[in-house]
Order: sequence, then C-alpha cells, then structure tokens
Amino acid sequence: MQFMKGNIMVFEETGKRLTSEEREIPALRSGEVLIKNLYTTICGSDLHTFAGLRKEKTPTVLGHEIVGRIVAIDKNHPGIDMAGNTLAIGDLVTWAIFCSAPQENWLSKGMPQKSEDLFKYGHAQITTEDVFHGGLSEYCMLKEHTCILKVPDDLPLPIAATINCALATVAGAIRLAGPLEGKNILITGLGLLGNIAAAMSKVAGAKEIIAVDVITDRLEGSRAFGAGFAYSSLEEANLREILANHKIDIVFDMSGSPDAIELGIESLGIGGIAVWAGAVFKTRKIGIDAEQVIRKLITIKGLHNYNFGDLQYALNFIAEQHQHFPFSTVVSKEFPLEEAQEAFEYAMQHRPLRVGIKLNP
Repeated sequence: MQFMKGNIMVFEETGKRLTSEEREIPALRSGEVLIKNLYTTICGSDLHTFAGLRKEKTPTVLGHEIVGRIVAIDKNHPGIDMAGNTLAIGDLVTWAIFCSAPQENWLSKGMPQKSEDLFKYGHAQITTEDVFHGGLSEYCMLKEHTCILKVPDDLPLPIAATINCALATVAGAIRLAGPLEGKNILITGLGLLGNIAAAMSKVAGAKEIIAVDVITDRLEGSRAFGAGFAYSSLEEANLREILANHKIDIVFDMSGSPDAIELGIESLGIGGIAVWAGAVFKTRKIGIDAEQVIRKLITIKGLHNYNFGDLQYALNFIAEQHQHFPFSTVVSKEFPLEEAQEAFEYAMQHRPLRVGIKLNP
C-alpha cells in the first residue's frame, strides 16, 4: 500500500486558489482504515473557512461530509462498525467527523465530540506524515477509534455524504429538544440543516412546523420537507405577532443569525425550549430579556457537532425517509475533484443547499 498515490486539493488561505497535489499513501498504522472517497458535499463550515470567516491550521484538505468504500483495514482494527456489523473491503461507509481515544468522562456525558486531543476530518493541517484526512481528496485514512457505520448500497451518494455532518447535527438537536409529538416547532434558517429539522420533526409527530428565513426560495422549498407555515423575516412586518399566535413550544436555530436567535427566544411560549446549532462563526452578541426567560421558564441548549448515537439516528432516518422527502434535490450541482475551486466559487455565489464533489467513478 505504501506505493499507492492519491490526489488532494490543498487549501492554504482565503483568496488563494485550491491547488492539486499528488501524495503517496502511507502504510496503515495500528487500527486504521483506508477509504476511497466517492462523494463529498461542501458544508457551510467549509465555505466559512474558504471565505475567511473561520480559521483552520493550513495547509489543509477541506471537506468532512464524505462517503466512501473501504480499501484496506489494519489487522488491529476490531473489524466491525459501531452497530456491530462486520466490515469488509468494498463496504460503503460513513464515519464521525471527529475521533479520539475513548474517554469515559466525556462518553458518560454523551459528549465524545468534546474529548481531549480530538482529531477532526476536513479540519486538520497537512503534515509530512498525515495528508489524507479530508473530503477534497481521493482517499481518506481513518484513524484508530474513528466511529464507522456501514451505509446501505442503495442510498444515493449525494445523500449519504451528508449523514456525518448535516444529518447527524440535526439528530443531535432533536435529541436535545426532547419529545416533539404534538409540539409546535419553529425553525429559523432553512438551509440544509433547517430542512432536515423540518423533516425529522414531521416524522417525530410535530403538530405544527413553522419556517422562517430571509430567502424566499428556501422558504418555498421548506414546505416539501414538512413545514406547514413559511414566513419571510424581511417581508412580514408583524412576524412576532404571527409567531406568538402559533404558541411555539420548541425553536431550532440553524442560521446562526443573532436576529433569528433573538426572534426565536421571543417567540417561545411558557416552558419553551430553544436549541441553537447554527452559530459556529463569529458574529455580534445577542440580546436576551432575562426576565422573560425566567418568567416563561425557557430552556436554552447549545449543540456543537453530535455524539455517536446521533450519527446512528441520522443513518437510520435517512435510510428510511430519503424517498419521502426531496433529499435527492439537495445537491444542485456536481463538480469533479479537479474543479473544487469552481465548486466553492459556485457555492459562494449561488448559496444552494449543497454543492457536490464526485470522486473516483
């Protein structure tokens, strides 16, 4: 294996083009698994790094929403996925975007994503010994202790690629919100996460699902994912009154916008729960009326990434539901790996739910 080579697309800094490099694939280390990447989708955090809104150690290989097939498994790997399924060469798999040595302290809290010495795929610096760890690459070397899950072969690759970020993150938000059956749900920010939240809420038995965004096209699309009401925060002059009439039980903010976060808190009824998952970039501080939070018994919960159970929930959900919602339309345009620069520029200009990078046909 040490004589195999693979291409990567390297990100160095904002404003500089991605460059293609061919690198030698090292021999597997203890417990590692080599993946041939098949499909990568460009996530919002990838765009934030590309645009300079967030900083990563560079040079790096961006892309963490990835799906691929197993090429090789080290003899010290247990040979099974998180669900106990036997892993074999050629299996289609997804994996958690983070890994670390098991740490009981964080595992017992259900927060393995906050473990010490965490490694994150698509966010790591290229070194002489460690190159293949992102989606803009022909291969990905999965480190020891990476949570792997087998993916059904009939699940379309553009959909499967979103399991280990967008879908799993929303699964985590759903977990934090608690039971949704019979509840009125407000979703602010109808990008991919917001639409997934609508679909998961629908399947979970929510009574009403209300979508709010600044982009009209996204609002219209949200109805197909389960939203029964869609309001533009730019066009509805009496939006706060409208939302108050919906008697909101739970609000999911997937936008990260301070205005949207404040709107959500104001819209919650007594005993309401706010789950924030979108604010993963620097922005202004939000303003909250503490008296109303206290008097209305409001709970605010933050989510960053997800835990292993959320990843399994995400896989189960999309395997069962992808044909019941228009997930096949999520990727608006595909590019080959060598045109990754053009893919990012397209995503920045048009802001679709996702742009795809198709690899290794």
